[in-house]
Amino acid sequence: KGGVGKTTVAVNLAVALAHYGGRVGIIDGDVYGPNVPIMLGLDTQLSSEGKKIVPAEKYGIRVVSMGFLADSNAPIIWRGPMLHGVVRQFFQDVHWGELDYLVIDMPPGTGDVALSLTQTVPVAGAIVVTTPQSVSLADTRRAVAMYRKLNVPTLGVIENMSSYVCPGCDRESDIFGAGGGEALGEELDIPFLGRLPIYEPIRIGSDTGRPIVTAEPDSAAARAFMQVAERTAAQVSIASFEGTASATPAS
Repeated sequence: KGGVGKTTVAVNLAVALAHYGGRVGIIDGDVYGPNVPIMLGLDTQLSSEGKKIVPAEKYGIRVVSMGFLADSNAPIIWRGPMLHGVVRQFFQDVHWGELDYLVIDMPPGTGDVALSLTQTVPVAGAIVVTTPQSVSLADTRRAVAMYRKLNVPTLGVIENMSSYVCPGCDRESDIFGAGGGEALGEELDIPFLGRLPIYEPIRIGSDTGRPIVTAEPDSAAARAFMQVAERTAAQVSIASFEGTASATPAS
């Protein structure tokens, strides 16, 4: 669903995985609204090496986005075939080098980009981001159903904007409800990767190009992202092992 913080989660997750020693890349798959460069504080033009695009780098991660290739104020009005072409180019025509993780920040909905992604590369799995709100949970169910139809395992669900602690009185409020993400994980039999709070410096960091994981590494919010990264890495390892095992004939 739009507006649940997918890009904020993707960026901080990528930076957290790099903090743990992973070789990490991120593709800004939201071609219509490429905001990853803004959230990483990147304003650059991509260079090339031979016939390959050289990704930008920041906070230990390699980055490719339409935001580097188009005017920031120009609308991108493309149909399916053009979207498929740029998704393929981001994988095949970029000099990624050796990576442990390649995070793809997906656009809202269940449309062309998701289909192009699964037709281009083998995907380890999807992570769905929701708020505790019922409307968000309904869209998350559709996303999980889509990935199941595309034979992409769902690695887990993250509940973003989970709670808000008033800085003046320390009172905790569940602005968008409580427990929706965890309940959804149980309902759909997918792992629950964690809760991320509503915390103003997360928003400030996204606007200024300083992810909370690096801006306030000792904060409760940053620790929540780091925990989500740990659980994500564990689920990727499980999915990779199961994929290898299923591809090996029984003796």
